[in-house]
Amino acid sequence: MATFLYKLGRLAFRRRIYVALVWVALLALSGVGAASAASAGSSFSIPGTEAQKAFDLIDERFPGSSVDGAVARVVFKAPDGQTMASPENKATVEEVVKALPAGSDQVGTVTDPYKANAISQDGSTAYVAVSYKVTTLELTDDTRTSLEDIGADARKSGLTVEIGGDALQAIPAAGATEIIGVAIAAVVLVITFGSLIAAGLPLVTALIGVGISVSVIASLAGAMDFDSTTSVLAMMIGLAVGIDYALFIVSRYRSELADGHEPQEAAGRAAGTAGSAVFFAGLTVVIALVGLAVVNIPMLTKMGLAAAGTVVVAVLVALTLVPAVLGFAGKRVLGKKARRKQERERAATVPGKPNMGTRWARFVLRRPAVVVLVGVVGLGVAAIPAAQLEMGLPDNGSQPTSTTQRKAYDILSDSFGPGFNGPLVVVVDVKGDDDAERAVGQVSDAVKGVKGVVAVTPATFNEAGDTAMITAVPKDRPSSVDTENLVHAVRDAGGEVASGTGVKVLVTGATALNTDFSQKMNDALLPYLAVVVGLAFLLLMLIFRSILVPLKAALGFLLSVVAALGAVVAVFQWGWLSDFFGIEQTGPVMSMVPIFMVGTVFGLAMDYEVFLVTRMREAYVHGEQPREAVETGFRHGARVVTAAAIIMMAVFAGFAGSGESMIKLIGFSLAVAVFFDAFVVRMAIVPAVLALLGTKAWWLPRWLDRLLPNVDVEGDQLRKTLDQRASTGPDSDPDWNKPMARV
Repeated sequence: MATFLYKLGRLAFRRRIYVALVWVALLALSGVGAASAASAGSSFSIPGTEAQKAFDLIDERFPGSSVDGAVARVVFKAPDGQTMASPENKATVEEVVKALPAGSDQVGTVTDPYKANAISQDGSTAYVAVSYKVTTLELTDDTRTSLEDIGADARKSGLTVEIGGDALQAIPAAGATEIIGVAIAAVVLVITFGSLIAAGLPLVTALIGVGISVSVIASLAGAMDFDSTTSVLAMMIGLAVGIDYALFIVSRYRSELADGHEPQEAAGRAAGTAGSAVFFAGLTVVIALVGLAVVNIPMLTKMGLAAAGTVVVAVLVALTLVPAVLGFAGKRVLGKKARRKQERERAATVPGKPNMGTRWARFVLRRPAVVVLVGVVGLGVAAIPAAQLEMGLPDNGSQPTSTTQRKAYDILSDSFGPGFNGPLVVVVDVKGDDDAERAVGQVSDAVKGVKGVVAVTPATFNEAGDTAMITAVPKDRPSSVDTENLVHAVRDAGGEVASGTGVKVLVTGATALNTDFSQKMNDALLPYLAVVVGLAFLLLMLIFRSILVPLKAALGFLLSVVAALGAVVAVFQWGWLSDFFGIEQTGPVMSMVPIFMVGTVFGLAMDYEVFLVTRMREAYVHGEQPREAVETGFRHGARVVTAAAIIMMAVFAGFAGSGESMIKLIGFSLAVAVFFDAFVVRMAIVPAVLALLGTKAWWLPRWLDRLLPNVDVEGDQLRKTLDQRASTGPDSDPDWNKPMARV
């Protein structure tokens, strides 16, 4: 592996113009594809769940109902002392009812609140329900604008008019906070390298890689039915790993220059050593993200595949475009002062003048047992809130209070009850029953008798008369634990009625779908961990030729993830520091976050494990004692790994400032998890454990050593080959000693 990447790095360095042109052409082509691509869909399904089966039955038995279409609620609230029954207010509502279908041909049905009994008991509030023929992301800008304009015109009458539902749901976009994250990354790079050229190189190459990835995702969005947040999450992960991978290549290149190698040779050696670590680190991230397919939820699978594709692009950029750009920069990546004092910098790395990484390693090595104890106990304390983790999916109640969706949600909650925003839809299949009305009536009565149900609407039959829908309104808000329990209670009640008959009772609706989604996430977590951690364990065993090092890496990851979940619960569920983080509505943690965080953070955690421990392994195989190898690894890698972790945290924290609750939560959780894993586990617990294990850390049974292929991540075989060629002189292989091409 190291030899192949060495040759690839030299080739990219020599042919830098062609390599750069290829990547620029890919960026342009993907951009054109994104601009001409069809609009994305937004279908959401959870195969095998009761809620999904009910949705499919509705779609089959109620043709044209657009069960997955966008919806909107235009909510009207009369001024104090007035009611919605007054002629003036009634006229305003009726104008809206007429204007909505005329404003867009995507509108399916519009209900008149005065005919549908959609007025609160005190008469102060009414709402117009709008259903669309297409999904949320298929709504045109003209349709959204028409809806907003109709609401704005209605406000002129003096009524409070807000618009709820998902019709105005916008695709999350990058904002100022994300840009701040990139700016912090730039500052960290400048401080780390002391050179604007060296600092700018990882940023530019990472942005090119992310630009290509996001454009390809946009191009495929219509065909692949990507969720609206897929590109944002891919951008988040792509920026983080793209900058980090380029950082490691550039850092090793500078180190090779400092050792006296010519730029082309330095680029080859950097690609062969740090590039090998980049390849396998990226592979662990890809395994973790692709492994999300184990959950068997199409949306999550697509998110994982899209993010994994972004990581693949980031690895390819680091292994080809970065060496090519280094060819343009040459020795200028060292900076003017560094070039003038290259010999002095080389002398500064000897043991007599320890850097910060060396001093930290020596501190850890003096008291390894204490460091392990403090680290484990600290992470254990942070993990305590995770024991009370509650999961659900967000609704408009989690939107910022300044949005019209949140205002509409609050008005409906105050006027009709908290559960009105999350009704349950009971679907009764009476195809196998002779007396359909009697069977449906029994189900309706059973649902009415369930504690926590405050209202049940009359049943609506389809044209064939073999299926009916009943709407049940819960007492509590959709995201509460009581409502989740109510879903199960209603299902039990319907099941008792249907028992022994040909009737089938299914409960669905957004709230039931969220409940099933959360349950599926819980059920999939352990199998997912087993698959991902198992595959990554084998990969790390292949890299480090050890059993205990991969085991330590996996256990350390579990510690950091559980601690990060504890922080998420404390902030987003309990409300600690909620004002500081701009969290306006606390509640259950989004169901997909724990498993998505496990997948993403596991891959990123293994990045630091590979980058840091590979240096230690490299020193160990060259004859150093275990403690000396730990110190050597920190002397060469601690500064760069620290910078990489800070950059990754900055990028994720930038997304944590997003106004979109899902992006905010994922950004925060990833930033905290990287902090715990990089600074507590990898920089403290890992060296302490290696010191305690000594030579046992690198033990591998001989029979297993013979079975495992030697991938040469640390570049040992490459170094031996290069030393041999240096002693025997140039040979017939033109790729090893070919002079650098002029540009």
